[in-house]
Amino acid sequence: METTIRGNTPLTSGNSGGNEGVLNKTSSSTHAAVNSTAGAADEAARKAKPAIDRVASMAHQAVDSAAGAAAPTADWLVEQGESLNAAQKKLVADTCNYVSAHPLKSVGIAIVAGFLLSRFIR
Repeated sequence: METTIRGNTPLTSGNSGGNEGVLNKTSSSTHAAVNSTAGAADEAARKAKPAIDRVASMAHQAVDSAAGAAAPTADWLVEQGESLNAAQKKLVADTCNYVSAHPLKSVGIAIVAGFLLSRFIR
């Protein structure tokens, strides 16, 4: 029985490097699974070849559609991760600057915060 082998085509042109690789790898492995499933039919299925090819084509389209839908979500997650990382770095830098400018006040705040936390935990 003949099977149709699909090439790896980029899903979207705007993906960042890491997302495109993961999505293409996942899409390729899913296409390979569809191909191997379609190719596993025995001689009796030769008469059903048009139906099998049609189902395999629909499965490939479903994989492409799912990968296309996942790409924007993956890009959004990467952007949000970068934004959170930048906010964390700014917060740490601001805290370091405050502690350097007001060391005694910072120690006092830390002692009060520790005392309050110990009371809440009990």
